[in-house]
Amino acid sequence: MREIINVLDGRRMGLIKDIDIDLENGRINAIILPGSPRMFGFFGKDEEIVIPWEKIVKIGMDVILVEAPNYSGARY
Repeated sequence: MREIINVLDGRRMGLIKDIDIDLENGRINAIILPGSPRMFGFFGKDEEIVIPWEKIVKIGMDVILVEAPNYSGARY
């Protein structure tokens, strides 16, 4: 339950929802975060946010730092 932080702008991106694993090679391909809510949650959520393993900068005790240049969602 570590929070994901984008190092490019310092924004909180949320918590990991799922992990994409390559079972054949035993590697993690990406972490998956839930999308940002739209219009007060009335119209569902945006698509999931997929962060490729290569974009993970550092895994710490409390947070995971990632480089996500195309992320512009707001978290509350």
